[in-house]
Amino acid sequence: MTPAVNSAKKHNIAFTLHQYQHEASSASFGLEAAEKLSVTPEKIFKTLVVSTQDKQLAVAIVPVMQQLDLKAMAKALHCKKVTMADKAQVEKSTGYVLGGVSPLGQKKNLVTVIDKSCMALATMFVSGGRRGLEIELAPKDLASLTRAAFFAISTED
Repeated sequence: MTPAVNSAKKHNIAFTLHQYQHEASSASFGLEAAEKLSVTPEKIFKTLVVSTQDKQLAVAIVPVMQQLDLKAMAKALHCKKVTMADKAQVEKSTGYVLGGVSPLGQKKNLVTVIDKSCMALATMFVSGGRRGLEIELAPKDLASLTRAAFFAISTED
């Protein structure tokens, strides 16, 4: 199992694993997951990593159908500006490859912000730590495991 799954098990969080055959040609990992798992895209969330002006990394969890609002994320982190983190930094810090970055079980505990839109859902889906693996869990459990705050950090495409 992945570090994400092991983390959920270790903390006795209720979750369901969903696997599907990932296709390398897929343009959007999140939309591919929604389609192959027959789940509405509003329940699928992507894990993004940003870098602050102080070069600190942080995690943003937003719906796959929306974009991360960098200004809102900076505000949530109480800093002036954030940018998307470099691929190599993301993989080194989290231990996951892009497209399979999970907010759970990362190598380093990063500050995490979850888009508050998930609070209307009973469960949400996030990456299970590899492409083709999703973990379904309650938003409050995800926040508990990642010590995350809820904030409006997404914007329409």
